[in-house]
Amino acid sequence: MMLFGRKNRKSVAGEPNSAPREASRKRTAGKREGGPVVDVTAVPREDAPEPVRAGTPAVLECRGASFAYDGAANGAQVVRDLSFAVRKGEFVAVVGSNGAGKTTTSKLLNGLLKPLAGEVLVDGVPTAQLRTSELARRVGMLFQNPDRQICQNTVRDELAFSLRVTGVASDEADRRVDALVDEFGFDADAAPYLLSRGERQMLALASVIAAEPEVLILDEPTCGLDYRECMDVMARVKDLNKRGTTVVMITHDMEVAFDFARRVIAMADGRVVADGTPETVFRNAEAMRAASLVPPQMIELSIRLAQEPENGRAFAHVATAYEMVQVLGAAGFRKRKVS
Repeated sequence: MMLFGRKNRKSVAGEPNSAPREASRKRTAGKREGGPVVDVTAVPREDAPEPVRAGTPAVLECRGASFAYDGAANGAQVVRDLSFAVRKGEFVAVVGSNGAGKTTTSKLLNGLLKPLAGEVLVDGVPTAQLRTSELARRVGMLFQNPDRQICQNTVRDELAFSLRVTGVASDEADRRVDALVDEFGFDADAAPYLLSRGERQMLALASVIAAEPEVLILDEPTCGLDYRECMDVMARVKDLNKRGTTVVMITHDMEVAFDFARRVIAMADGRVVADGTPETVFRNAEAMRAASLVPPQMIELSIRLAQEPENGRAFAHVATAYEMVQVLGAAGFRKRKVS
């Protein structure tokens, strides 16, 4: 059913040819609602991050990078002609359906794989010219499955492992491990494989950030987690980004991508089909179809409502539940059940 039909319909702020009714509504707004209509395009998003300044140096860059695995049918490339840069301090989400090339891209970015054509640069240096130890110090990687990353018998040893292999002095390693145990609330002597799935994911994350990498790459960090565990992990990642760590997150969860990333790169068939702010990419219908993705719920709902001519452009910029409530309130839906 159309939300605002012709029968018993309410005037919506910003609707064409509704000026007289809108003017009347605004005159009574103070008495009825305690203030004027809210223009959602002027309402800042809650805790909106500061954009990365233009001219900020790139810490990761793909220049026409392509890759194919040995034995691929007809030498088919998993990713092809990737060209984009990730600047210092950015929080980038890479989205796409299964087989789009997201995980392969993440392995190219951290040097686990080397491009067969083009190049991938870390701090301006091609990964082909960097030793594994140098890449590990600069770029940390959180795998989708923490059980493929955890390799020690106690939480303390797991946290210290990356520090030992990268040559961090023992006193400094102990200091970092103690700080992480306190910050994350770990039992330092616990056996990692006896922890819950969410706790193992948090331990894997802590063991990566122990090395204090400049860039953190996350491959499906919320996969298999319940809502609370998901928010715990993402809160840690968000805090790291606020403190200056560059984050590249591979994810199938469009809600997580919209809520936390400042930029979204959508992939399909091994290539980039869209790159921009989350709202711009998720409102790009052609890119969403190409990537076989569905936008976050509020954006999808606002797109559908905006397509109804009776609704004008009231829903054109709605992207969050808060903004949806503002528009509905302006239309007169106060404490009413909408069906």
